[in-house]
Amino acid sequence: MKRTRTALAAPALALVSVLTLSACGDSDSSSSSSEDASASTGTSKDSGKSPEKPADPVAELSRAALAEHEVKGFTVKKPDKKYAFAASQDQLKVDKAACAPVAYATNQLPLGTPKADLIRVATGAKGPGDFTYVTLATYGSGEAKATLADLSEAVRSCGTGFSAKAGRNTGSYSSITAETAPEPSGADESLAFKVTTKYEGMTHTMRAQAARHGDTIALYYAVDGLAFTQARPGNAKIGKAVVDAQSAKLA
Repeated sequence: MKRTRTALAAPALALVSVLTLSACGDSDSSSSSSEDASASTGTSKDSGKSPEKPADPVAELSRAALAEHEVKGFTVKKPDKKYAFAASQDQLKVDKAACAPVAYATNQLPLGTPKADLIRVATGAKGPGDFTYVTLATYGSGEAKATLADLSEAVRSCGTGFSAKAGRNTGSYSSITAETAPEPSGADESLAFKVTTKYEGMTHTMRAQAARHGDTIALYYAVDGLAFTQARPGNAKIGKAVVDAQSAKLA
């Protein structure tokens, strides 16, 4: 996917954002709620007891996020929101409604309607252009399971690809294919898939895996950013060390 040719002069992370719909046109996005999200909470009273402090999903999710040097061989940071393909689900339009969950998953937007969500990006294991994005989102009781089922159905329904746009940003995927991948440690269930896109005659393959840990979903997405700038095919793989480290924090 393309935004403008001026993107070619941008640094690697920015360039991936502008060259990919998460990897094919523009993407390095953060969700609209992200760390700035507010959680609705209530109070409870029990006769003779002080009210219990309600859970804060934003704070709990922030504690589960990977820190900058927590993954050996990687540097973990918050992506720059200004390079987002779309700032929210509402801004991202797809030509096939059934494919929306895949578009969200590959553009670092939360799936469904979470209580809170945030995003991190890990770089460095195979060079500065190799990225593994991690989108964490927490849901109400039972909602994470239903949300993952919706993503699974979207993967099955969108094998021939789809196109998307957000404002003046446009892009398309050529194919979406389910894959088999080891289930992350401690996950209740998971699914994996790959997406392909064409850019300047080259095929680029990006990979995603979503893992449910109770009412939290960790979504991993890998893209070879430099492949877009070096006129070569891309075949990104999710950083196993990133998945292992994040899974441990969600245990």
